[in-house]
Amino acid sequence: MTQAVRFYDQHLDDASPSFLDDVMAGLSARPRALSPKYFYDRRGSALFERICTQPEYYLTRTEERILAAAAAEIAELAGPESLLVELGSGASRKVRLLLEAMQPARYLGVDISREFLLESTRRLAADYPWLEVHAVWADFSRRLSLPRDLSGGRAVAFFPGSSIGNFEPAAAEAFLAGLHRLLPTGSGLLIGVDLVKHHDILEAAYNDAAGVTADFNLNLLQRLRDELGAELDPRGFRHLAFYHAAASRIEMHLESLRDQTIHVGGRDFMLSAGETLHTENSCKYSIDGFQALAQRAGYAPTAVWTDPQALFSVHYLSCL
Repeated sequence: MTQAVRFYDQHLDDASPSFLDDVMAGLSARPRALSPKYFYDRRGSALFERICTQPEYYLTRTEERILAAAAAEIAELAGPESLLVELGSGASRKVRLLLEAMQPARYLGVDISREFLLESTRRLAADYPWLEVHAVWADFSRRLSLPRDLSGGRAVAFFPGSSIGNFEPAAAEAFLAGLHRLLPTGSGLLIGVDLVKHHDILEAAYNDAAGVTADFNLNLLQRLRDELGAELDPRGFRHLAFYHAAASRIEMHLESLRDQTIHVGGRDFMLSAGETLHTENSCKYSIDGFQALAQRAGYAPTAVWTDPQALFSVHYLSCL
């Protein structure tokens, strides 16, 4: 019999800024910016799953191959009967490789997209009837707590997809340090990290020929219209993604194609032609550089796996 998913709502917090608060602050800033976490409404999450299948987007398939090859070693490092915590559960494809190798006692999926989270965790509960499945609806970039009945014992956090690259390095270190404090002593973190490589490969991955990444980026404007009542024309913007070599990151922007005004929250924001809304960074690391960052956050680098072309890396970090 399939077990029901145990659901916890940590998303609603009166002390946290709302979507509107963040949008107003981002549009008021110079340069203007919108947080990438707001990509992930239901449509945005589905578009991201399509991005992962595009031929130019090497990250997902490369990480999956690394995980498949290293699964037995990862299970040995994780130990038996652990709690597996997946941050940004999405469609939960990669985690199935770990579930089958590790056989954890419990699984906890965490995601900002409520409906996508429920769909993915219900599928896992149906496909793995022996597994105790939990789901936390939360913005883990701000704050996350383990549900009380999951707070004891050994845990392994899984943060795939190089999502750590969405944080600036100082913010990434702070995020990892906060996650370290959350995990019980002796736990581990399994994390995917995209590696520095030729800019042509990087830029192609974020400018796929089918235009799925462009749709994903532009969908953020549709969210402003649908959820905040913003008055704007998405056709007045284009997707822009490029590699910023000095900062070792891909930047995504929405570029205004003309002088125009966004009206939202009772205010008008005037954009000039060529002005952009900075929507995402995706920082790239060397293996040594990322391990040094992880050490500053309190972890001991324990193992690292990569692919033959050194496109991507997966790290196992132990909590000291």
